[in-house]
Amino acid sequence: MNTRTSPENLAPFGEDHGPLLTGVYAPVAEELALKDLKLLKGAIPTNLNGVYLRAGPNARYAPNGRYHPFDGDGMVHAAHFENGHLTYRNRWVQTEGFVEEQQVGKSTHFGIRETLKGRPDKRLKDTANTDLVGHRGRALALWYMSGDAYEIDPITLETLGKSTAISHSGGKISAHAKVDEITEEMMFFDYGNDAPYMHYGVVGADGQLKHHVPIDLPGPRLPHDMAVTEHYSVLHDLPLFHDHEAMALGRHKIQFHPEMSSRFGVIARFGAADSIRWFSFTPCYLYHVVNAWEEGDWVVMVGCRYMPALDALGNIDAQRTAKDVAELVMHARLWVWKMNMKTGETAEHVLNTQHNAEFPSYNGRLTGRKTRFGYLVDHSETVTLQWAGVRKFDLETGADLGGWSDDAQHSWYSEPWFAEADAPQAEDDGYLISFQWNDALQRQTLDIFDARDLACGPVAQVELPQRLPAGFHACWIERDRLALGRR
Repeated sequence: MNTRTSPENLAPFGEDHGPLLTGVYAPVAEELALKDLKLLKGAIPTNLNGVYLRAGPNARYAPNGRYHPFDGDGMVHAAHFENGHLTYRNRWVQTEGFVEEQQVGKSTHFGIRETLKGRPDKRLKDTANTDLVGHRGRALALWYMSGDAYEIDPITLETLGKSTAISHSGGKISAHAKVDEITEEMMFFDYGNDAPYMHYGVVGADGQLKHHVPIDLPGPRLPHDMAVTEHYSVLHDLPLFHDHEAMALGRHKIQFHPEMSSRFGVIARFGAADSIRWFSFTPCYLYHVVNAWEEGDWVVMVGCRYMPALDALGNIDAQRTAKDVAELVMHARLWVWKMNMKTGETAEHVLNTQHNAEFPSYNGRLTGRKTRFGYLVDHSETVTLQWAGVRKFDLETGADLGGWSDDAQHSWYSEPWFAEADAPQAEDDGYLISFQWNDALQRQTLDIFDARDLACGPVAQVELPQRLPAGFHACWIERDRLALGRR
């Protein structure tokens, strides 16, 4: 894997734990709450109201053995906008594992390079570092390997405890739950190494578990995301999963199986377990969905298809594909999958062949409904987790509608999220928000773009006194949805 380092924080724990714990990946030690930050450009829009939250790894103590970013303790970085004013905060997620280690002053768990989930002798920590989902005025901090849902106050970033709805399910929740912002229902799945290998559920607008059913898979799988439409949820069964011999030895190793199809299961939002319908497509891995919707009898899903590596003869190189996925080296293209619920027909095609586009967002008010625009990062082909710029796409035609990068070699953007303006007049009437670290300037900023024209650059840019380590996912929670947690 290729990484990028900078002079600061080369050995944050006094010794070398590998490149993904140094330089731009190194953790920060302070929790801050800052106002009156330095404006480098423009002014904070007064019609931008809500909070932008970004998750990521921030190890509190030196790891036991080799380190992977999924191992780092979850930290949330927040930009709260209110009537033209900005407050920045960052806090660790107070997971059970974090609290335990803080009490003894050292790491008591092991990472995914050293152990496997479920081993009692070398425990794997639920770090809650992968994604943040806004639901009922709170943010849920989630972990990619299916863990607990830690509820967080999106303004103060205080950890409030575990979601009772997910606890009542008797299982866990994967990182990429989906919230229908019209009904405020949250759809989720979990997965594991024991039959039936997946479960699917719905949490209502009142915070109660409304639906939870088993989803039978052929064996243990490693799905990462899901999709929802107005009436359906789409679950993933992909040809990348554990090496069974390594798993039997208690180790985490994955394999890609190009002889197998990618399958997407469509189930009604409150459907019975045996009602799910599976549709087969060309083999690939899929980290992230943009959005999905219904067009007559068709369910349409747009996502970032992980393009399998090819050998010299043009055949899929299964070993290199699995290695790239494991090391977070992205080679993705914007893609469309279509499933006909009446005839069983399928169709798929690439939307844009030019850009390695990943970590998508869109107007969240339209989750599960047809969206014209998607906002993604320009992902480095070689450097782990480096996102050099942000870009807007037409989700119908795949057209590149323009993007921005301060410095393609040295910029590290966070996952951008669309933030609807007050009283919007169109789907893209709002802003795109992202943190950016420039390792040449050693400068951290918060960049705010007019979502209608990213190519014009930030309409406002705010300097922060502390670097944000390279991280994972973000979300935007509008002011009216923030109020749901304060009634």
